[in-house]
Amino acid sequence: MDQIALYNQNSFNCSKITTQIYSTSFSLGILSLNKKFRDPIYGIYGFVRFADEIVDTFHEHKKEELIERFEQDTYTAIKEKISLNPILHSFQLVVNEYNIEHDLIAQFLKSMKMDLQQKDYEQQSFETYILGSAEVVGLMCLRVFTEGSQDYYKQLKPQAMRLGSAFQKINFLRDLKADYFSLGRAYFPGFELDKFNEQKKKQIELDIEKDFEAGLEGIKKLPYGARFGVYVAYVYYYALFAKIKSLSASNILTERIRIPDLRKYLLIVRCYFKHALNLI
Repeated sequence: MDQIALYNQNSFNCSKITTQIYSTSFSLGILSLNKKFRDPIYGIYGFVRFADEIVDTFHEHKKEELIERFEQDTYTAIKEKISLNPILHSFQLVVNEYNIEHDLIAQFLKSMKMDLQQKDYEQQSFETYILGSAEVVGLMCLRVFTEGSQDYYKQLKPQAMRLGSAFQKINFLRDLKADYFSLGRAYFPGFELDKFNEQKKKQIELDIEKDFEAGLEGIKKLPYGARFGVYVAYVYYYALFAKIKSLSASNILTERIRIPDLRKYLLIVRCYFKHALNLI
């Protein structure tokens, strides 16, 4: 392995570690992908995770300046095809190899910046945020999975966006308490703490169910090497969704819902057999 290849692999390893530390579920999903897809998806996740940390965690620092600098460094890395930040270096490798549109990156960063300014969302701003924070991330991954096939990408694009939307809305429901009380954010349009009831919860769940249905249809059409890994993420999030649906609106506001690690592994086993038997 030459020195450049060594640095590239070291950078992807940094993104992999970042994924493992921040998300057990996504780590398991990525491990279920064909090996050729793993490093590129780690590269995307590491980039997304670092941007999210800027707006969600670094409260003692000037977040606006940090996200602007991160954006500038991102585009510089992509243009120059090098970065001494290993997370950005691995991301630029993916962007340049798979021709990920800069518009997707800009839309993602726009949503991250919305977290610094916007606390309450109406329908239009909510849809804009979902587009940038989740749907375009799904499209970045789809660029990897379709390996340069423009027709294949266009065919699966709507379903990939719907799946990303479902995942993000589940995150919003799961983190409703933390987002509202710790960060002062209310993502769902017109959300009012004292008016969040079973009817409102049911409306949100019906919307998510439609996204899941569309997303599953897209998963079935993915290339074989990507299908199992994405299906693992789908099944995990659907299990989380089922648990949320079983709880009352008041429970959602008082606890953070999670799937125990043992159940996650059991879900993967079930996914494997369904995938192996072509029952997805």
